Amino acid sequence: MRAAVIRSFGGPEVLEVMEHEGLIPGPKEVLLDVKAAGINRPDVFQRKGNYPAPAGAIADIPGLEVAGIVKAFGEDVKDFKIGDEVLALLAGGGYATEVCVDEGLCIKKPSNLSFEDAASLPETLFTVWHNVFQRGGLKKGDRLLVHGGSGGIGSMAIQLATHFGAQVYCTVGNEEKAAFALKMGAVKAINYHLEDFENELKKLGINIILDSIGGSYFEKNINLLNEDGRLIQINATTGAKVTLNLLKLMQKRILLTGSTLRARDLDFKRALTKEIQDVLIPLFANGTFESMLTKVFTLDEVVQAHQYFDSQEHFGKIVLTMES
Repeated sequence: MRAAVIRSFGGPEVLEVMEHEGLIPGPKEVLLDVKAAGINRPDVFQRKGNYPAPAGAIADIPGLEVAGIVKAFGEDVKDFKIGDEVLALLAGGGYATEVCVDEGLCIKKPSNLSFEDAASLPETLFTVWHNVFQRGGLKKGDRLLVHGGSGGIGSMAIQLATHFGAQVYCTVGNEEKAAFALKMGAVKAINYHLEDFENELKKLGINIILDSIGGSYFEKNINLLNEDGRLIQINATTGAKVTLNLLKLMQKRILLTGSTLRARDLDFKRALTKEIQDVLIPLFANGTFESMLTKVFTLDEVVQAHQYFDSQEHFGKIVLTMES
């Protein structure tokens, strides 16, 4: 198979497309002929040496989500057959023309979605559904603040939360990204270069905040939250060490939570896959939701794809297609 391999840790140039040893599915795995693979922030962290693959995952090939066609399967696989078109969540190895994945982490691809669209969904769907809905308990009428509203996870959170009756506010880096977030359903998109989100939203009050920034945002988040508010951390790109006023936390009865998905056990991921398959995938199949795909690169353009991802220009989801 061909794969984009991390030769050493560093910038996009450390990725090299080369021949890699082929794969054989385990008893409960399907082997996919990968058609497209999504690019996500953890891939960049892995490329830089800051986020090693968990035990059992291919260590030198990034990629957490793919779409493709079943070409073989293990003896204990029950729900898939050769030729099935699926999207799948991975612990790594997605930037390749083949992947092996537990059948419980595969979802049959809606026929109205291209492979590129389908490959852009799993990581963001799983992350948003678990954090905003399962952990955050979002309900109709809640006000949700999403930091990074034009990114893959941010735009997915806006779209899903709006559909389920929340009012969504977000922070973005420029007016083009603001327009994208508003198109996804945000009520207001705040350009953090021009405005202070705490000042803009303090009169409203917020019920849930989905934050991947950390650092100086943390105290502002606590200040903005209403009583019984929920602050959900899914990253801390500007700093993981923060100062917390415990009295304010207690007085407001704030729930502070967070999670990472990649290293969770298979049983957890299988259960999450089943819920997403039942609740959310039909909404993509009937056109209620759309993918956030904004740019496609070929596997051979993986360096350029990561350069674009690292830039301030990108928004939405970026996908690698395995077609030359």
